[in-house]
Amino acid sequence: MGMSVGWSLSKDPRYPIGKFVRPMSVSPEERAELLDVLAATPSLLRGAVTGLSDDQLDTPYRLGGWTVRQVVHHMADSHMNSYIRCRLALTEDAPLIKPYEQAKWAELADARTLFVEPSLALLENLHARWVALLRSLNPEDFARTFRHPEYADPMSLDANLALYAWHGMHHTTHITGLRQRMGW
Repeated sequence: MGMSVGWSLSKDPRYPIGKFVRPMSVSPEERAELLDVLAATPSLLRGAVTGLSDDQLDTPYRLGGWTVRQVVHHMADSHMNSYIRCRLALTEDAPLIKPYEQAKWAELADARTLFVEPSLALLENLHARWVALLRSLNPEDFARTFRHPEYADPMSLDANLALYAWHGMHHTTHITGLRQRMGW
């Protein structure tokens, strides 16, 4: 997978592949690449955490950041929300979605202490359904939108696909970057 989707490595530990930039449009070729990234995310994440001990999973990926464990559970939480938002956009006319407090979710006991396998398995199965759904759509379906109460502009399914392909790589790179820095 190339970086033609617009990401490039950054020295900022908060944004190792750069900050997300919402695309104005997504070409069919870019959409195919983004779908491939979304499909690959669970296995890339699993590879990033394979072999880590509990102490390593409880290490923040950066000073002041979440632990590796919290990042894995956050990805499951976030990607489930996004999947539901896609389904709402496909079945309702520009629905208003309900946001959630991701930082508070990351502090709940399961996100802080549960072994990561349930979230890894959840992501594998969730992405199998999500990618199958997205690959079944007509190009015009990707223009469907949902509205987030914190943002002025509606989010198209194309933009949401770009966001979540980026999101998966963003957090996976947090973990692989930590492993590299720590020599794990």
